[in-house]
Amino acid sequence: MKKSGVSLSELTCVKGKYLYLGTLFSLNKPIKSTAKGKKLMVLASKIISGEKKVKLVHFGALGYGHNYSEKAKRSYLARSAKIRDKNGKLTRNDPWSANYWARKILWPVNKPADGPRYT
Repeated sequence: MKKSGVSLSELTCVKGKYLYLGTLFSLNKPIKSTAKGKKLMVLASKIISGEKKVKLVHFGALGYGHNYSEKAKRSYLARSAKIRDKNGKLTRNDPWSANYWARKILWPVNKPADGPRYT
């Protein structure tokens, strides 16, 4: 896949979902990942140069828990807040980064720590 994503207008829309690589996706809604060793995937959208583009993002390592204790949650959020991409930009606010989705879905800031220890 291209680094700059795929234009949303290039995808086939079926009942409000988009066909991408043989799978129907709702934009920005995670589903179980097809990638070996990953928990979830999402067809993430972002506007680039005035055009809505999409990219498939796999995130969350299988075998590791998520959001299982307040201490682990604080530690993960502090550590992941400093992750940068190859250009030196923070990834915590970039919807095309796995870090963004892990923080939003697996380690949400405004919810209590009650996830599984191992998954």
